[in-house]
Amino acid sequence: MTNASQYTNKLLPGSPFPKINCPVLNSNEVELGRVQQDAAWQMVVVYRGQHCPMCTQYLNQLEEIKQSLQDIGVSLIAVSADSEAQLLTHKEKLSVSYPIAFELKPEQMNALGLYVSQPRNAQETDHLFAEPAVYVVNEHGTVQVVDISNNPFVRPDLSTLLRGITWIKNPDNNYPIRGMHKG
Repeated sequence: MTNASQYTNKLLPGSPFPKINCPVLNSNEVELGRVQQDAAWQMVVVYRGQHCPMCTQYLNQLEEIKQSLQDIGVSLIAVSADSEAQLLTHKEKLSVSYPIAFELKPEQMNALGLYVSQPRNAQETDHLFAEPAVYVVNEHGTVQVVDISNNPFVRPDLSTLLRGITWIKNPDNNYPIRGMHKG
């Protein structure tokens, strides 16, 4: 039996979100986890790539909650290890208005504590890819919420996630970052 800890290093809640820059389609780079436009927080959604039909569905569902996220001061960005050409092909199946970054590198995947997979065959994709994850980064650049999966079948329900973020962001609730106890 192998030691799983030699393969992954999880990004813990309450830790600073790592500085990760990735290109977006308009040839600019974006820093993941940093304030975008008028939002004080950012939701970073990592998806597997164009080869994953569940990712296509999830990305399209994210569009449905984008305005509600903006209303509570949370910007949205998605990212994968796909190339620009793969993203352009994938955009034909997407109906989204939020930014999508591409070319997430293996060392960046590691910094995020993502589970990384090799393609099963050339028809799947031609590069290592990250399994799904969602990070909600607060105004201090700290990981407030994290959900990291090792397969495409486990992802947070978006309506539940939206309700939770809305609750957390309400200062009257004084809700701390959860999951930080070590012992």
